[in-house]
Formats: sequence, C-alpha cells, structure tokens
Amino acid sequence: MFMFLFLVVALVVVVGAVTLSVVGGGEGTALPEAPPERFVDPLPLDRPLHRGDVEMLRFPVTVRGYRMADVDDALGRLAAELAERDARIADLESALAGARASRNASLEQHTEEDHR
Repeated sequence: MFMFLFLVVALVVVVGAVTLSVVGGGEGTALPEAPPERFVDPLPLDRPLHRGDVEMLRFPVTVRGYRMADVDDALGRLAAELAERDARIADLESALAGARASRNASLEQHTEEDHR
C-alpha cells in the first residue's frame, strides 16, 4: 500500500512539473505569442495566371483549417481568369470559323470560275 501511494504522489509531482514547464511557471518565462500567419497573395496581377502560379499557391493554416476569406479571394480570382480565358477562346474560335467559311467560299468561287 505504501508503494502504491508513493507511486501516485510521484506521478502527480511529475505531471505537475511537466505542466508548469510547458505553461511557463513564472513571470517572464512564458513563450511570446506568435503573430498569426497572414496570407500573402502570390498570384501575379500584371499577367494572366499559369499552372505554376496555382501550384505554388499555399494558404496558412489556422485553428480550424484555412481562412475562408483568403480561399474565397483566390478562388474568385481564378474564376475570373477562367471566365476571361473562356471568353477569349470563344472569340478566337468564332473568328477562326469565320475565316474558314470565308476561305471555303473563296475556294468554291475559284473552282466555279475554273470550270467555266
């Protein structure tokens, strides 16, 4: 019984010492508060985004995951870039289709003139 009581007291002393050392047992020995990480947007504003820009994108981790505002801003920027790119592709495809139609009409006209 004496040995069991001794082990319990020793365990309480060890747990208390570890707790005090982690928490900071006295004034001036506490760890300084770390400043929260802030998201620095690495997405370039002076040119369109590339695959590498998206691959390099990293968000700082907070207590409950990522800051929603940072993620929302980045996703909004990516969505705007994709919409702009899709519109540009549609314009180019339309211009290409018009050029092909014009070329085909011109070829048909030359073919008809050659047969006359």
